[in-house]
Amino acid sequence: MTEAQHLRDRGDADSPAELDLDGVSKAYGDTLAVRDITAYVPAGKVSVIVGPSGCGKSTLLRIISGLDSPSDGSVSFNGVVVDGVPDGLAMVFQDYSRSLFPWMRVDSNIAFPLKRVPREERAARVQEAIDAVGLNGKEKLYPWQMSGGMQQRVAIARALACHPKLLLMDEPYASVDAQTRAELEDLLLKIQAEKNITVLVVTHDIDESVYLADHIIVLSKPPSVVAETIEVDLARPRDHVVTKTDPRFVEIRGHVTRMLRGASVSA
Repeated sequence: MTEAQHLRDRGDADSPAELDLDGVSKAYGDTLAVRDITAYVPAGKVSVIVGPSGCGKSTLLRIISGLDSPSDGSVSFNGVVVDGVPDGLAMVFQDYSRSLFPWMRVDSNIAFPLKRVPREERAARVQEAIDAVGLNGKEKLYPWQMSGGMQQRVAIARALACHPKLLLMDEPYASVDAQTRAELEDLLLKIQAEKNITVLVVTHDIDESVYLADHIIVLSKPPSVVAETIEVDLARPRDHVVTKTDPRFVEIRGHVTRMLRGASVSA
């Protein structure tokens, strides 16, 4: 038995989570969105799902999160088949402005999912999350008083306050400007390294997929299947200038681009 298997079998609360997708398909009436998706998301790594527009990336993420059910196949979270939202999972959505409560201050928004946590521990978790995302001094602001990038930091902090083993992110930076996107990408990598969380990001941005990932799952055009799985062997920690001028980054980015342009797999 490997150490990873040992940790999973004994349900170690401090061990990161892993995911297995086994033949996952999803149909809406006569329309097949994703078809026979089999993939592995390794524990303690950043994995990215990338694919053409409309290929079912967000559908797949909803199935993984337990918010939707597959028509066929299954998703396992640390060896247990997902049937509803599993413990140890948190999710950050693309539309941060709708995921935050505008009438609640920052600290209250972060504390919202922790209602069953004792008060002292809840306060400690909120402060820990605020520190992690650099929101010190912003605790008493309302979301509408903050920039888009700061609002997304609040959404990330709220997810972190839940102490997740697995963090799912659905196009998390699609609605922010390029500079803010770069800052939030680096923030995610910093948090993931410090807290050893398993992260799964859905994106359509090729540069982002290569910059963030240890492991990229490329989906085909719909009905989507896994066109290829790519291991990203770029050094960490990463830097937007150093990493993106690395010949290996350019090589992987070019390969992913070619895959997406021709990612149509025959039935």
